Amino acid sequence: MTSTRGRVAALLGAVAVVAGTTLATPGAGFAATAGPDRSGGITGQAPCPNAPEFICGTLTVPLDHSGASPGTLDLEVALTGNTTAPRGDLLFLSGGPGQSSVSSIRQMAGKLEPVLKDYRLVMFDQRGTGRGALQCPGLQEDMGSSDLAVPRKQSIAECAAALGPNARHYSTADTVADIDLLRRALGARQLTLDGVSYGTIVAERYALAHPSRVARLVLDSVAPQSGFDPLDLAAMPASARVLRAACRATGCTTDPAADLAATVRRYGNGAQILSALTGYEFIDPDYGGVPEILHEAAAGQPKKLQDFFALVHRVVDAAPAEDLSQGLHSATLCADARFPWGSSDTPVAGRAAALERTRQRLTPEQTWPFDPATATGLGSLLVCLDWPREPVPPVPSAHRKLPDVPVLLLGGDRDIATPYELLYQQAESAHHPQIVIVPGAAHSVQNRAANPAGRQAVYDFLLK
Repeated sequence: MTSTRGRVAALLGAVAVVAGTTLATPGAGFAATAGPDRSGGITGQAPCPNAPEFICGTLTVPLDHSGASPGTLDLEVALTGNTTAPRGDLLFLSGGPGQSSVSSIRQMAGKLEPVLKDYRLVMFDQRGTGRGALQCPGLQEDMGSSDLAVPRKQSIAECAAALGPNARHYSTADTVADIDLLRRALGARQLTLDGVSYGTIVAERYALAHPSRVARLVLDSVAPQSGFDPLDLAAMPASARVLRAACRATGCTTDPAADLAATVRRYGNGAQILSALTGYEFIDPDYGGVPEILHEAAAGQPKKLQDFFALVHRVVDAAPAEDLSQGLHSATLCADARFPWGSSDTPVAGRAAALERTRQRLTPEQTWPFDPATATGLGSLLVCLDWPREPVPPVPSAHRKLPDVPVLLLGGDRDIATPYELLYQQAESAHHPQIVIVPGAAHSVQNRAANPAGRQAVYDFLLK
């Protein structure tokens, strides 16, 4: 097996390649400005600054789709130039929430090249992302691109104060409304949606809100339409399956799941381990070196584990707001999610007690190889524990059927962030789901999997 030192060197090299392909276009963020709804089209169309073979422009949308609050937002849009594509527009939806899209138009066009004679590829920076990213410097430093890293309370308070009451206008429901304005600006009767991770939630919610406007759905690294579970009760047990499968594939001789459980019992650091594992999977779906690290930690030697935490935070999770905005991430999750205390419309004073009652009710079977304290100690949940009280939009029922359109659900068997157990749960809401699980693949199959089977499944599905 590759040594931990060798794996670290490989990790550093791999991240350098990834960073080189995902840098956002530099520039100042767009602010909400007072004025009328000017969403009649995509304005300022011109070659994209860093990818001139594509067209970039601006879609202006209301800050508040209800019209109760004034102001507009300028959202960047990028698209391929084939306006007569016979199958219409393919809208690719990035993850997060908080990830930029426009800066990745060249990368995604390369991944989807076999279908681009038939489709016009469209990407847009959802509100609060990209050059219009919501800026929360302390939270960005603490969490970077992680969903689960635990931030400082001061960072949470500073972010909530900086965003103020407008934070409530950055929910998934707002993005869904933006997409329908984008559809109209494109002159499209229907859209084909390809969503990854959080993008699957956006795609599902758009399909529920506008069923006649959807032609096909590609859902990659699937999260359910009801949103992410703030307790992450699917990811924790799935980590045992994933780590054991990766261990078998690499010939390791330990039981990483048992060692993980022993490490959590010894140090009480389950949230930190889960955060590190879901970061590391983006680089190495074999989790190389992790079984050795966990085995030593379980035996009372945590030095390599501490080094692993530091490495993932510094190299994998580190990201500027223009790549993945933690301000937007927090605003969206706090508006969307339902927590042990209810929603963000619940008074702050009673939330901690409700969370503790939930911890006491959780069983070891629900969380093994982690523990109940892991479920109630994850970063995104703790951000919303202290988030100011605000009105929140309704959340769709987990059991609503998607429109009767073709749906491809794509996952990797090494994905901890959105394990395939969630994919099968969401498949129950589709009429005739096509399911593809890619062996050896982790999160974001189309973008990152070495195995081409997932991308080929997307091509076959879109051209069927």
